[in-house]
This record gives sequence, C-alpha cells and structure tokens, in this order.
Amino acid sequence: MYWIIKLDKSLAWLSKLCGVIACLAMILMAVNVFYDVVARYVFNDVSIAMQEMEWHLYSVVFLLGIPYALRTDGHVRVDVFYTRWGNKTKAWVNILGALIFVIPFAYLIGIYGYSFALDSFQMGEGSGDPGGLPHRWVIKAVIPLSAVFMATAGLNMVTYAIRVLSGEKEYVGEHSAGGLA
Repeated sequence: MYWIIKLDKSLAWLSKLCGVIACLAMILMAVNVFYDVVARYVFNDVSIAMQEMEWHLYSVVFLLGIPYALRTDGHVRVDVFYTRWGNKTKAWVNILGALIFVIPFAYLIGIYGYSFALDSFQMGEGSGDPGGLPHRWVIKAVIPLSAVFMATAGLNMVTYAIRVLSGEKEYVGEHSAGGLA
C-alpha cells in the first residue's frame, strides 16, 4: 500500500501542477485581452500576434485544465445516482471510468495529437496572417502533452480509488469532488 500512496501523491502533484499552469495561462490571457482591447479602442492599433496569443493561451487553459479537473473531480458527470452512492461504489465507478474511458481516450488524443503536432513542425507551419505568430507546432504540441497528463490523472483516479477501497481515504463534498479528502 505504501507504493500506491506514493504514486497517488506524485500523480496528484502532476495534476495540480497542470492546474497551476492553467491558472497562470488564464491570468496571462486576461492581461493579453486587456492589452488588446486597450490597444484597439484607445490607440487604434491592432496586433494579429496578440489576438492569436489569446487563443493559444486559451488552449493551454483548456488542455491543462482537464487533468486538474479530473484530479479534483470537477469534471462533468451525471450525478443523479453517483451522489447517493457510498464511497466503495464511487471508487469502483471511478476505477472503471478511468480504465475504460479516460485512459483510452487520452491514448487516442495522444496518438492523433502527436501526428498533428509533428506534421505542423515538419512543414514549419506558422500563422497564415501577416504579423501572426510563427511556429504553430508549439501550441499543437500541447495537445499530446495534455493527453499524457490526462492519462496520469486517470491513473491518479485509480490510485485514489484504491486508497478509498482500503478505507484510508474517502470522497467528500457534494459531487464527491469539493474535494478529495
């Protein structure tokens, strides 16, 4: 059980790191949007690169926010039955959900996302707009990276559920999320 606890804590740390990075990207995106709006309406100046940076940062927020949402149980789920179930039943549902849905889905995203980013890198893809951002492969590379973190978050769902089944931990909160104890 010692190794499960260590693995669970390490995987949780990775998911929390993704959450911190997503949070920082959200702050940078807000600053970017503020700058873009002020530049456009006060100084009548438009920067294509800054506009593209907005959706690049949004991509980071979304893609790295997923592993954090999985870790904190903040993802969308049909809670009609789940909230009424006991900890052991929730643990089994989370184990099966992670093994049947999350990890295989992350694998598919990783495989196709890697090819997508690699193709972009090989052709030297950049913005189609003059003044846009070069090296579009960088943001596309976040897709397979997020798949790796999504898979680790799925594995973390399993390790945490094992700890719940052993009686060491329990799910707390309205959605079992608010958090994980």
